[in-house]
Amino acid sequence: MAPLPYDLTLPAERRTSVIFSSPHSGRDYPHGFLRNSILDERTIRSSEDAFVDDLLDTVPGFGAPLLAARAPRAYVDLNRGPDELDPAVIDGLRPAGYNPRVSSGLGVIPRVVAGGKPIYRNKLSPDEVMARIDGCWTPYHDCLKELIAESRSQFGEAILVDMHSMPHEAVDSIVQAGARRPEIILGDRFGAAAAGHVVDRIEEAFVAAGFRTLRNAPFAGAYIAQTYGRPTAGAHVVQIEIDRALYMNEREIRPNGNYKGFKKTLTGILGEIAAIGRPRTMLAAAE
Repeated sequence: MAPLPYDLTLPAERRTSVIFSSPHSGRDYPHGFLRNSILDERTIRSSEDAFVDDLLDTVPGFGAPLLAARAPRAYVDLNRGPDELDPAVIDGLRPAGYNPRVSSGLGVIPRVVAGGKPIYRNKLSPDEVMARIDGCWTPYHDCLKELIAESRSQFGEAILVDMHSMPHEAVDSIVQAGARRPEIILGDRFGAAAAGHVVDRIEEAFVAAGFRTLRNAPFAGAYIAQTYGRPTAGAHVVQIEIDRALYMNEREIRPNGNYKGFKKTLTGILGEIAAIGRPRTMLAAAE
């Protein structure tokens, strides 16, 4: 059997409706993919949410599952729909209406990495594209759907915290001269993907730890938030973007000197977020 394109770490006991996921931290780059790319191995990783899965590895201790991709974003983007296909990178595919993500080269099979750098010399065959979707995209989303269904069955709700990282300069266009830069962007698709009280409590946890936050700009949440966020049905999704400069050297793609300290602080925040989904009986027992 082929290895799974994700790592699922389950707690010894589910104690919260919260699920943590990291769809863009995968770093298992197939050799054939690297050979066919015109990019060097460091540049091709520029779209990767490097180390986010490691930053989250304590959450099973809070009673929450952790789902982390192994397939890299440059190979297949798990935060896109399977129909977000790019004619500019897939041989023989006809355009099917305007999609801003596809037009920018960031469909389910990305054409470019960060900074708009092209990945390929030539177009991909439809068979290659479907192999990636069937082998990586579908299993990841099947697992995600199952985790959400389990949370709703056990706790009456599901809270998916979809964790990402953003380049330090990602907020440049929205920061006015002299203003303090946000370090954490919370995306709930302007209230469509999660109830306000859920987002409020997540934001409070970051603010209490000293981080500057902003909602829905420049990232409001993509396919995962749009598809699985159904607050009226008890399914909430909040996409969280963390400034990479807080914990890593972006140029070298390695942890910086603040990594351990940041992870310790973030672990405390993650524990508070996990507590949002604990039943009242569990919270009372803990007190």
